[in-house]
Amino acid sequence: MNIVAEFFVVTFKIIWSFALAGAKLIIRQREKSVEGQVCVITGAGSGLGRLFALEFARRRATLVLWDINRLGNEETAEMVRKIYLEMSLSEGCSDSIQELPLFQPKVHTYVCDVGKRESVYATAEKVRKEVGSVDFLINNAGVVSGHHLLECPDELIERTMMVNCHAHFWTTKAFLPNMLEQNHGHIVTVASSLGLFTTAGVEDYCASKFGAIGFHESLSHELKAADKDGIKMTLVCPFLVDTGMFKGCKIRNEMAKFFPPLKPEHCVKQAMRAILTDQPMICTPRAMYIVAFMKTVLPFDAIVCMYRFIGADKCMYPFLAHRKESTNNNESKTGI
Repeated sequence: MNIVAEFFVVTFKIIWSFALAGAKLIIRQREKSVEGQVCVITGAGSGLGRLFALEFARRRATLVLWDINRLGNEETAEMVRKIYLEMSLSEGCSDSIQELPLFQPKVHTYVCDVGKRESVYATAEKVRKEVGSVDFLINNAGVVSGHHLLECPDELIERTMMVNCHAHFWTTKAFLPNMLEQNHGHIVTVASSLGLFTTAGVEDYCASKFGAIGFHESLSHELKAADKDGIKMTLVCPFLVDTGMFKGCKIRNEMAKFFPPLKPEHCVKQAMRAILTDQPMICTPRAMYIVAFMKTVLPFDAIVCMYRFIGADKCMYPFLAHRKESTNNNESKTGI
């Protein structure tokens, strides 16, 4: 095709993509079914991972829960089993003639340290043998060191990078080949707004989330280049979520009411909506889109002024102080 003609075709496609995006904001999209599909969730023992598990369970997906904490993981599994039981009972009561569905979803638990490559690959092999091929991969597991850069042990920095970023490479390498073979699957990256813009005091965390987002976006392009349109990708970038992970973090009092910590349930429901409608990216709240855009167009000094105005320049300092105090108290209790 002549390059001039191709230019006009590309321009039309870009305009059309804007029109489609606008239409999706107005017209509610139909959610796809995940019934009977296998969903692996990392970090399922607590927080957002647990809530993702409950949401997928309500949609009759088969759950494969990974966590380093066996007890927390089993607690999540028990919650999932209760949901399955309640659904079975309600379906049985609603139609006395029709028997219970032939497919009964199950939940499987695995203790896995996603920060260790060997653990990921070994656990993934168990899943393939015991459960089967994976349809959904929710890369949710995350940690934060909670130290200023010069006070943070190298081991904790490495741990943050391994769990928050490198683990995404390993889990994806473990499950993507089968998705490519079937041209079917969905990979979800639970990142953070701190992977789109940064603040002081959490260099390792921000770097790990920037890395996870870079990995996600590059993989999305690779799948498009390979014409694997049956494999979907969704990037989840929430603002600070009230899970206790960043306890103590706060911005200027006058601005806090405009940017309150997100309720975990709200965050996951928004993310689930995006996943089930094949939305490529979801930022919660929507104001995060604006902040991320402003970062790309404003001079750095202007960004610093804006941060100082809303109190975001040192918003992590109370959290770091709280984490340091907790660490000192634990050490004193154990006699270290």
